[in-house]
Amino acid sequence: MRSPPARPVRARTPVHAPARTSAVTAALALLLLVLVSVPWAPLLALDTSIARALHRSAHAEPGFTEANRVLSDWVWDPWTIRALLVTAVVLLLWRGARLPALWVAAAGALGAVVQQSLKFAVGRDRPRWEHPLDTAQYAAFPSGHAMTATIVCGLLLWLLGRECVGTRVWWAAVLVTSVSVLGVGFTRLYLGVHWFTDVVAGWLLGICVVGLAIATYERFASDAPTPPGRRTPDSRS
Repeated sequence: MRSPPARPVRARTPVHAPARTSAVTAALALLLLVLVSVPWAPLLALDTSIARALHRSAHAEPGFTEANRVLSDWVWDPWTIRALLVTAVVLLLWRGARLPALWVAAAGALGAVVQQSLKFAVGRDRPRWEHPLDTAQYAAFPSGHAMTATIVCGLLLWLLGRECVGTRVWWAAVLVTSVSVLGVGFTRLYLGVHWFTDVVAGWLLGICVVGLAIATYERFASDAPTPPGRRTPDSRS
């Protein structure tokens, strides 16, 4: 008699891996911040050349531009993305997973604070066009769309990995989140409301926050005592 295949057990994420990722991306984001603030002419020239090329293309392809506007302002809007995170937190609380819910909520809040603080501190102007295709408020650096999407998608992937989902589901989620993170960055550039370095900084800072959240959670969870008779998510078989 064949026994049913055992459900894979989630291995605890090594603390040093996300911590190292967070440190590296933080260092790269800081370097980018310094180069933008100086300002470093070669980097600004790159920003300008990319922005002008995409702006010309956007004016030449009105249908594609409108599709990018819908994706940017509705599908991948930061408030839409944050709603997914709130939904995940509510589901975790409903299942009694208070610690992961707290960590995910705190990481989302930290990302918002870092994003707005840097926008205020840097005060970078957005690209200005004679015939703009879209509008955006507040400072440009870093891209709030890119950073929010990176944080939320990264945290959702982490939570999904903790559920020991099947391979097909996992890779489908990786595909959707990757397209979302890269896609939202492209839409902001194509619509002419951000510089290339704004988007890259948003990606780097988003990865930094996710790595920090995972590293601190794994460290805290490994040290936290487990009530007698209660199984942790990592003890499932």
